[in-house]
Amino acid sequence: MAATTIIKNARIIRGDQIEEHASLAFENRYLVPVPEHTEGCDIIDAHNQYVCAGFIDLHTHGGGGYDFLDGTKEAFLGAAALHAKYGTTTLLPTATSGTYEETVAMFEAYEDACRHNTAGADMPGIHLEGPYFAPSQAGAQDPRYLKTPNPNEYLPIMNATDKLLRWSAACELDGAYPFADACRERGILCAIGHSDASFECVLEAMSHGFSHITHLYSCMSTVHRIQAYRHAGVVESAYLCDDLTVEIIADGVHLPKPLLQMVYRFIGPNRTALVTDSMRGAGLADGQESILGSLTNGQRVIIEDGVAKMPDRKAFAGSVATTDRLLRTMVEIAEVPLCDAIKMLTETPARIQKLYDRGTLETGKRADLVFLDDTLHVTRTIVGGSTVFSSEEKISGMERKIF
Repeated sequence: MAATTIIKNARIIRGDQIEEHASLAFENRYLVPVPEHTEGCDIIDAHNQYVCAGFIDLHTHGGGGYDFLDGTKEAFLGAAALHAKYGTTTLLPTATSGTYEETVAMFEAYEDACRHNTAGADMPGIHLEGPYFAPSQAGAQDPRYLKTPNPNEYLPIMNATDKLLRWSAACELDGAYPFADACRERGILCAIGHSDASFECVLEAMSHGFSHITHLYSCMSTVHRIQAYRHAGVVESAYLCDDLTVEIIADGVHLPKPLLQMVYRFIGPNRTALVTDSMRGAGLADGQESILGSLTNGQRVIIEDGVAKMPDRKAFAGSVATTDRLLRTMVEIAEVPLCDAIKMLTETPARIQKLYDRGTLETGKRADLVFLDDTLHVTRTIVGGSTVFSSEEKISGMERKIF
């Protein structure tokens, strides 16, 4: 039995409240009530830092020079460790459109990595972003791989692993509704992405199980004219359909301040998750080149102005953000209250993805925790009760009875 660990002198962010001079406890990887007596307990003095539930990133392709489509254990472990440094305690490894062989290799590498993951964010399952997308909304997706849903292709993929948690697709494509039905039967979150769908199509798609929108505003239809008549698109559907949840890339580049504020005000923190959509360039400095997707078949991109761009600079190629940057963007640029910004990184993505064992600071939930200083930079990350990152410089006065 592991000793109970008590975090004391913390500003605990719990729901809509910040509890001053508060304490939190965990034991055997899970949160427990704070004991009345501290004899025999390990103590972490937070020195008045913020402590909140760990950040959950439902959409990331990699980081630290790694992409999950590299198909190696090292890529998964390296990206998970990189993102843990910035507060991510849970992430869904995401694959762009590629070959069947690359996808299956990714599944195998993922399983191997999960058996050895002791120093990074937890990876409970996989997100496939493609290949069932509208060519007109391809964005940084490689157009060579885009196609319409075919059960002879997607059913073998669904049957290849029980860890496929999410699949993004364009709901207007031929075969999209049977595809969504198959996802729903297997408990896979079906998300609308890279889509030219009309509002009416989105409504029909929802009845087949599409329930989430992938990176709102990026690569999707909005108000357009057909024979002089205006028609609403996917963007408007996000605002009008209360049963749809959304995610936004809140790196301060993909969406400007007014759009971030519109999403917060009219969709709200209970339906909005913050995601990085980060590629292997996350953690790299401006001016460097990188590859989107696999090293073999991926596309060259440029890291510039805090974002990854296609070489012609006509489209973004995923972000280089980390989750702490999303938090600061929402608080400092979009002027969102801290508690709501935290909710969009914790409770809301947990509920969207049905990860009910995490996302809030309730007894019995996973001990996934993040310490933040006054500038909202991460000083410590705890995953399942184990410290996987701590900043020696920023918490030099903290007691370190590491468990």
